[in-house]
Amino acid sequence: MCSIIGYSGDDNAAPIIVKGLRRMEYRGYDSVGVATESNNRIELKKGVGKVEKVNSEVHLENLPGKIGIGHTRWATHGKVTEANAHPHSSNSGKIAIVHNGIIENFEKLKDDLKKEGYDFQSETDSEVIANLLQKNYEISKNVKDTMIKTISELRGHYSFIAMFDNGQLAAARFHEPLIIGVGEKNYFLSSDVLGFIEQTDDVIYIDNGNFVLIDQDKMQILDFNGKEIKHQITKVSKEFADVYKGDYAHFTLKEISEQSETIFRAGENTKEAIKEVADLLKHAKNIYFTGSGTSYNASLIAKYLLSKYAKIKTESIISSELQFSPDSIEPNSILIALSQSGESADVLEAVNIAKKTNCKIISIINSLTSTLARESDIVIGMNCGPEIGVAATKSFTSQLIILYKIIQELTDGKVEINFEEISSSISKILEEHNNIKKIANKIKEISDIYVLGRGIHYPIAIESALKIKELTYIHAEGIAGGELKHGPLALMDSNVFVIIINPEDSTYQDTLTSAREIKARGAKIIGISNKNSDMYDFWIKIPKANELTYPISETIPIQLLSYYAALEKDTDPDYPRNLAKSVTVK
Repeated sequence: MCSIIGYSGDDNAAPIIVKGLRRMEYRGYDSVGVATESNNRIELKKGVGKVEKVNSEVHLENLPGKIGIGHTRWATHGKVTEANAHPHSSNSGKIAIVHNGIIENFEKLKDDLKKEGYDFQSETDSEVIANLLQKNYEISKNVKDTMIKTISELRGHYSFIAMFDNGQLAAARFHEPLIIGVGEKNYFLSSDVLGFIEQTDDVIYIDNGNFVLIDQDKMQILDFNGKEIKHQITKVSKEFADVYKGDYAHFTLKEISEQSETIFRAGENTKEAIKEVADLLKHAKNIYFTGSGTSYNASLIAKYLLSKYAKIKTESIISSELQFSPDSIEPNSILIALSQSGESADVLEAVNIAKKTNCKIISIINSLTSTLARESDIVIGMNCGPEIGVAATKSFTSQLIILYKIIQELTDGKVEINFEEISSSISKILEEHNNIKKIANKIKEISDIYVLGRGIHYPIAIESALKIKELTYIHAEGIAGGELKHGPLALMDSNVFVIIINPEDSTYQDTLTSAREIKARGAKIIGISNKNSDMYDFWIKIPKANELTYPISETIPIQLLSYYAALEKDTDPDYPRNLAKSVTVK
């Protein structure tokens, strides 16, 4: 997945595009490039690395012209090289494109184009689009007809923006995000509102299967058959413009630190939706949760909460796995999809599978204008603000808070949750930076870390291992406490660290017994608990709480530990290698 952006207006395009790419860099940061059109000539610069690095080397923002396109890449087809970086030019140099997604039939198209004399400079599937556009444009001499013909030949999920040397922009959307920003005398095309939010908050959400033509001050939206589509301009929240680190060294630390406040906003603008969801769950025959990565881990918490506190049985499904067992979704069921971005390809595919069986779709989501939101019957907003750090932090705790609110509704308030107390607990943990920094220094050279938890704490163990992997590149694995003797105990020795999630609740004694067994094999133990123990080599204190709300208190120190261990290992916590925030390709 990548970020793509296009601009047409009265101002110089390159500086605007570079600034937009910086703001969207969380979507991909292997390489970057910009192309502009000036005097019927396309100029292009690109390189390997993040926006700031490449711009300082080749001066992207100095390209001339008032029309341009830009791209930051997360590699899917081809290595991270300058040749594979976008934009890609057609053989004639008269067309350049930026692309997000996957062209499934690119090999056949490439072979056919080669037979007709077209050369290719990259390993990417994207370059096929540029040359296919050239071929069709040379026949039709018309951008609209060229787009219709080209789109008809492409297979896969994609969005792309094409720039022609006559100053026209064209863009198409098919199962990948693409948004139009509408200014007074300019237009923007982008995979994310962050790409242009400082310029305008008027947007048009392009429907799937539509394409756009922009020629100076004229803009058309058409379906793939060429029929013009009526469009509606929507105002987006200006909160998206507030994407700055402020006094924090990294977005990740800023977003971890915001959680004592963001939990109060979770679900606040969609209270009626929470009540409606609770009523539906009370009467539903079958309920499924789905998500990817951190959101899937939140779904495991959801399964536990509904079973224990509301006596409602549910299933949690990894989104990417549902395509291999679509018949597991019973007709007329409820599917609750959890997603930060609302653009994750696997989650959207799971939703499409469920809709085919007449399921009602409920989404718990941070982006209320995303594809997932538009595909859902009911939407509950996290409202935690933009999350730029690739590893999910505040979005995870916001998901948990929404789940707690649903539980309150399901139990008619019999399950009491003190959100002020949760916020206070987060604040207290955030004061423990120095202790966590010292522990981070101890684990920086470790090759294996295991995280152990029981009951409701087991999904937190899985989430903790994910955070450690994402930010530190240390191998980490979440273990169910009761499964220790069924294999994992063989891995315990003096070279291993084990994090024990062990608050003083119904799981406490059993988990302490596991700690003794681990300790006897020589492994070092980090205890996360409200109560210290001589079993712990290191103790991270969390405030006393109840079993229901401990998961949030347990999550914060792991996020901090992963962050500081990343710094110790000299890795970038905001942009972990090989990862991107919004996984919009399969």
